[in-house]
Amino acid sequence: MDQALPVMNDMKRLGFSEYECKAYLKLLEEFPLNGYTLSKNSGIPRSRIYEVLKNLMDKQMVFEQTEEKNKVYYPVAPDVFIKKLKESYKELFSNISRFAGRLYTEKKQDDKLVVIRGRRNILSFLNLLIKGAEKRIAVSIWEEEMEDLLPEMDRALKRGVVLRGIFFGEKKPYDTLVIHRRIKRYMAEKKDRYMSVIIDGAHTVSGIVSRGEDSKVTWTQDEGLIEISEDYIAHDLIVNLYSASLDEDAYSKFEEFADNVHNHYFHYSDEELAVYKGLK
Repeated sequence: MDQALPVMNDMKRLGFSEYECKAYLKLLEEFPLNGYTLSKNSGIPRSRIYEVLKNLMDKQMVFEQTEEKNKVYYPVAPDVFIKKLKESYKELFSNISRFAGRLYTEKKQDDKLVVIRGRRNILSFLNLLIKGAEKRIAVSIWEEEMEDLLPEMDRALKRGVVLRGIFFGEKKPYDTLVIHRRIKRYMAEKKDRYMSVIIDGAHTVSGIVSRGEDSKVTWTQDEGLIEISEDYIAHDLIVNLYSASLDEDAYSKFEEFADNVHNHYFHYSDEELAVYKGLK
């Protein structure tokens, strides 16, 4: 029975009691058995065996038959039981999803910003969103965070989900990602790693993810904020793909122009600073 422990643990996660697991698995090994023999062979107390058998019969995992005036018990074939269980859970999930979804749709406010704290919680939530992705994932992400999303991302791509975006790292894991042209400079200059991930155009998660448990992102389903995040990633893709198409001389001029725009946007001239301070 020790070899059956992993399976028993899985069955318990589905709601079966330990005695129900033991009784069903023992009947799979040898059947038919009467209640006394099953109790003896499985280690289930005699005072509980018939209660356990009734529960299994109610769940249609065991059936009772009278043979020579004795009641004996047979297990339902595993493939039949598993198929029935899958259909049962499928129906349950469908009912819950339909009802809960209706409640959520009626009450939710798409403009809500939900703050998620802690890098582990953030990545766990992202993996959950990726697991439910159906069409498209857009990212602006660093290598450290992508590594924690790779298994779930691989599964999403295998089921046909499209991935696009900017990657901050030396070696991209997917051909559909574009390595940021200033990656070495960013890695040297940036104090924090920022991330933006959009799932199916319905969820966006954005924020700082490099501060361990002090990391903080916002999750929203607000259409406007999702559109802003989409534009941000698309703009980065355009700039990086365009710069990659230039020859060396044109690329140098483009980068110089980009630096000038950046400096003009983020820094005041002496005259502007004087006006701002009310000196002129």
